[in-house]
Amino acid sequence: MRSLLPGKWSWSLFVALSLFVSHLLVSDSLFAQDDQKQTAPPNVILFLADDMGWRDLACYGNEFHETPNIDQLAADGIRFTDAYAACPVCSPTRASILTGNYPATINLTDFIPGHYRPFAKLTVPEFNQQLPDTQETLAEIMKSANYQTGSFGKWHLGGQGSLPPDHGFTDWVVSGGRHFYPNFRTNPGRKIEDGTYLADFLTSEAERFLEENQDRPFFLYLPHYAVHIPLEAKKELIKKYEDKQKPAYGVNNPIYAAMVEHLDQSVGRLTQKLEELDLAENTIFIFYSDNGGLFKRFDGNGPDVMSNEPLRAEKGTLYEGGVRVPFIVRWPGKVQAGTESAAPVCSVDLLPTIVEMTGQSNQQKKQTDGVSLASLILKQEPLAERSLYWHYPHYHHCDPSGSIRSGRYKLIEDFQEGRLELYDLETDLGEIHNLAEEKPELAATMQQQLADWRAIVGANMPVKNPGWNPKRAEEWHRRPRK
Repeated sequence: MRSLLPGKWSWSLFVALSLFVSHLLVSDSLFAQDDQKQTAPPNVILFLADDMGWRDLACYGNEFHETPNIDQLAADGIRFTDAYAACPVCSPTRASILTGNYPATINLTDFIPGHYRPFAKLTVPEFNQQLPDTQETLAEIMKSANYQTGSFGKWHLGGQGSLPPDHGFTDWVVSGGRHFYPNFRTNPGRKIEDGTYLADFLTSEAERFLEENQDRPFFLYLPHYAVHIPLEAKKELIKKYEDKQKPAYGVNNPIYAAMVEHLDQSVGRLTQKLEELDLAENTIFIFYSDNGGLFKRFDGNGPDVMSNEPLRAEKGTLYEGGVRVPFIVRWPGKVQAGTESAAPVCSVDLLPTIVEMTGQSNQQKKQTDGVSLASLILKQEPLAERSLYWHYPHYHHCDPSGSIRSGRYKLIEDFQEGRLELYDLETDLGEIHNLAEEKPELAATMQQQLADWRAIVGANMPVKNPGWNPKRAEEWHRRPRK
């Protein structure tokens, strides 16, 4: 068919029509992408700090550490004031996060391989030296829902046969050792430049994972090794805190402060990457710690690290300083910005919460000890009343002990001495005034409730040590390998 327009006009009309059609196709494609993003299941980033205390962040009241990126997470989401680790040391809490069960339920009650005091008054129970493969993990649930699953950093839940790919992670790197390469190692091995800071390396692995999976739902578990000792940070950041005016209270260790800020930088890099990839609005970002902060090595060696004040004590104890931790959740447009909750919650709650918030409850095959916090986080609906429990039948910075929090009251039972301590956390956050003798009926009731719970979960208890030697009771030895 012959054109009704001169040649050049015919070509111009063809080009114009082509551009118009292309514009329509591109617009339809963009609308389709927007629709797809709106209907896609949300991504999840679970950022886990190691040994970070409740008051280590500026948004939790620290006046020396600078944490602008984590503070922004809190400003954009919900901050919990009464969140707890399920154990005052790392491996059990990590197991509780991935399984939704208390450490006593799965008999993984101390860090792997654990401390050993052969001449102490009590013989502590044996415990699982790896995450039991009978436990359904959060990664396995998400993987079954077609999520891409990645774990980069500290694992501490077993070696060969119990590594991340054995528990649902498809992309993974386990790190261990110190904080600067070549003094840390990775599995699988990676080519790493000498002097690389571990937190930077793990964040780069996480960024790679986000980029490679930006077009499909993902679950990223980022368990950093910082701020765990040894104290190591970049010189320029240490210098910043050496020169900074220090508050009149606390330890204010410049190296530790720099390590905290390195973690904050990691959060900043991830939130920036989410923005670059246009993933921020469809990503649930969770910040947690595996236990409270550490004052000093368990054997008393090394420098003073930090302070948990106004909380009492530190990692390795069942006082608030050992188990109360920061907990922040951000999900733009879903979680009301700048909200705060004083509900007592625990690391066992993370699995059921994430499963419900991502709409994957039908993929979960087993019940957990934890409860979903989804309605609290998304709608500010109050939680049903319940008690929280701890079982730590091991020597660390305290005697083998158990604990229960019920409402405003908390009871600690010392298994070695039989001593009870009862505190009203509403009026005595520092656990200074023991009310066990003033309120004997309440103490007895809570002690019985704790014993009943131990019976239900099958918690293993320490027993009298026939080899007890008072003169050598404080000696630490390497746990024998089975």
